[in-house]
Amino acid sequence: MAEEKNQEMTEETVETIFEEETEVNSSEQIETNEKEESDANDAIEELQKKLDESENRYLRLRADFDNFRRRVQIDREANEKYKAQSLVTNLLPAIDNFERAMQITPEDEQAKQLMQGVEMVYRNIIDALKQEGVEVIEAVGKEFDPNFHQAIMQGEDENFDSNIVIEEFQKGYILKDRVIRPSMVKVNQ
Repeated sequence: MAEEKNQEMTEETVETIFEEETEVNSSEQIETNEKEESDANDAIEELQKKLDESENRYLRLRADFDNFRRRVQIDREANEKYKAQSLVTNLLPAIDNFERAMQITPEDEQAKQLMQGVEMVYRNIIDALKQEGVEVIEAVGKEFDPNFHQAIMQGEDENFDSNIVIEEFQKGYILKDRVIRPSMVKVNQ
């Protein structure tokens, strides 16, 4: 009986030890699994952050490229719209000279015919410029506008209100909606 009791005790001790080791192993296994799961979650979070950063960079680059395309398109349209600007700018001194020449009153028949030729050439140049969208800035009798007029003198004239252009010294020109040259004017005080 003592042997049976010893054997039962030994079996119970072995079972208890086995259960304790199983619990320890299970506990260690759970901790290992939790650690592996935590490491996997950290790796997933890190990869998700990298993915988000890459997506943000991609979206920013795409937006930058779209903005660049828009700017290029706007520049191209502006270049097309104002392609005649340099030609107009170069022709303005010649137009001014034509206008000064036409202010002379011819005295003989030959000078009158020459003046008619000068006027025809002047009208042809002005018509060609109008076809390109060039217009003369109206100045005399208009209110002074610093966007279109350049005041070089002030005067007093009772026939005009204050801040009205009373004399134009040089014509101004607009190409479509861009001022090529402002009018040089005298403004009433």
